[in-house]
Amino acid sequence: MIDILAQNAHPDGGWGYTAGQAAQVEPTCLGLLALAGSSHPDVLAKARQALLACGRADGSFHLAKGREEAIWPTAQVLFTRAALGDDPELLKPTAGYLLMVKGKLPLNSKPDETVVIDPKHDIDTRIIGWPWAEQNFSWVEPTAWACLALRRFGQGDHPRVQEGLKLILDRAMDDGGINYGNRRILGKLLDPIPGPTAIMLLALQGQSHARIDAAVKYQISQLETADLEHLCWGKLALDLYRHLPGVTKSLEQIDRRIAEATRVRQEASWLPATTFRTILAALALAPANAFRIPDALPKIDVVVPPEPSGKKSIAQRLGSWFRGLALKTASNIKQFPANSSVHIARAPTYDADLPGILQTQYEHFRTLVPIRDKRVVLKPNLVEFHRDKVINTDPRFVGAVIEMCKREGAKEIVVAEGPGHWRNVEYLANESGLADVLKKHGVRFVDINHDEPIKIPNLGQLTGLESLYMSRTVVTADVFISLPKLKTHHWAGATLSLKNLFGTLPGICYGWPKNELHWRGIDFSIIDIALSRTPDLAIVDGIVGMEGDGPLNGTPKPMGLIVMGHDLVAVDSTCCRLMRIDPEKINYLLIGEGKKLGRMKEAEIAQLGAKIADLAQPFAQVEHLQNTCMKQSA
Repeated sequence: MIDILAQNAHPDGGWGYTAGQAAQVEPTCLGLLALAGSSHPDVLAKARQALLACGRADGSFHLAKGREEAIWPTAQVLFTRAALGDDPELLKPTAGYLLMVKGKLPLNSKPDETVVIDPKHDIDTRIIGWPWAEQNFSWVEPTAWACLALRRFGQGDHPRVQEGLKLILDRAMDDGGINYGNRRILGKLLDPIPGPTAIMLLALQGQSHARIDAAVKYQISQLETADLEHLCWGKLALDLYRHLPGVTKSLEQIDRRIAEATRVRQEASWLPATTFRTILAALALAPANAFRIPDALPKIDVVVPPEPSGKKSIAQRLGSWFRGLALKTASNIKQFPANSSVHIARAPTYDADLPGILQTQYEHFRTLVPIRDKRVVLKPNLVEFHRDKVINTDPRFVGAVIEMCKREGAKEIVVAEGPGHWRNVEYLANESGLADVLKKHGVRFVDINHDEPIKIPNLGQLTGLESLYMSRTVVTADVFISLPKLKTHHWAGATLSLKNLFGTLPGICYGWPKNELHWRGIDFSIIDIALSRTPDLAIVDGIVGMEGDGPLNGTPKPMGLIVMGHDLVAVDSTCCRLMRIDPEKINYLLIGEGKKLGRMKEAEIAQLGAKIADLAQPFAQVEHLQNTCMKQSA
């Protein structure tokens, strides 16, 4: 496996997440750890150079290609270089930078508050950890990496590290495991996730706590899987806890299972060749655990620099002002979509002739959105997977759209998604049944979260972000189609073809659960994304929708319909009317109409096919919580 890993290195050095992709910091760090001490000195040397090229004068490390504000790779670089035995003097600036970086406190939360627990999220919001990106909030995974790296560099007693470990334990579940940050949302206890739990255990090695013991038990339970990523992280984490009951026994057959999962993953025709998972497998199968912190480490004095002001220079502010003015001028002359027609078709079940129904609908949009000889990218809604919930675009529906595109003569069809809740999207695709559909149709899947980020102008200018970083797969699509589920949403009111676009922004740029987009305003973020890369078509899975506490905790709502259109504001407004929700109470639709993204008024939308009045059913909703953002609260 080491030889395969060496062969898959990028010619310019380092590794990307998939074969052939330009190097990124995370896979390059893990690749260096996996190849350490091997007989590939040239590969190692080039990888080191690729890694160092991502560094800044202040000691921070950023994505090789992507959003500059994303500073979470800094911790991985510090850990890797410390583990490889680099000169501590060379690492002091990186350690100092990492100790300086702090997550923002939520609004109305101060370090000296007497109220400790935020009842909505069941966490102590006063504890400060590390963010995914500059000027953002503390999250579990970047905090765990920072603590692990700083402990490996002899800073385990530093107050910042101790506070970070406290944050991780505060956010862990009593019954075991952890997710990316919150224990509870709107009164409902959230589910733990294997990946963050493993990284939590790496960071907390050598510590004692009831929640650590519970996390170990949870991680053991998650080994009952064929998923390569879960198995690898599980072994690497549990290997550090062999002193706890049941751990050694749980790992007896793990190497064989990792080898088998590697073989299966290599044969997965619907997925691009993986580099990241090959690296994880090499680390998990290595004789020594690369993440084990030595018992005795020398104490190293590190100078922590002052926090930067965050203010832009006059030249930067002027540049931003002129760019913003140009984009606003372009926005003012924008025209409404040429065709705001929306077609509603009856589709009683997923066993109906869905490709035929879709083709009939598409006849109304074929001239406007030609598919023949085009590269078509389909973006379903794949949030999480729960066997008893209908939270995702149904795989049978995705399969029907694929079949329609084939009949229409598409040159290539790609399905792509970048969930904000789960990093391991391959697991979601397999468990949900989407992988079986892709295999059947010979269609490949792209993990948007780890796709190459492309910087594009933010044409909406609502969130305060000058630019957006979007998946290359999405940006370069000839035809981009949004395939949402018909659902209610406790923050946005309804989650449809426009809200579905959150998954087009790579997680490596915005973190998980991409909360910066929520903080800047869900409604503003939706419209910024939609204006910057407007889908060419929306096809809504309304065969079985979800009502109530969406996007995760609602209940099935059989509707027996499919909605299609070129104007996404018109599509989503029509879907709202089918759910008996007033579109004018959905903020992002009002904003979208104001920005000429599309038409919202019923009188301006040509309704084709079935009538709204014949199919509309009231959807139960939780109280629609208005989201806030820095602009709205200013």
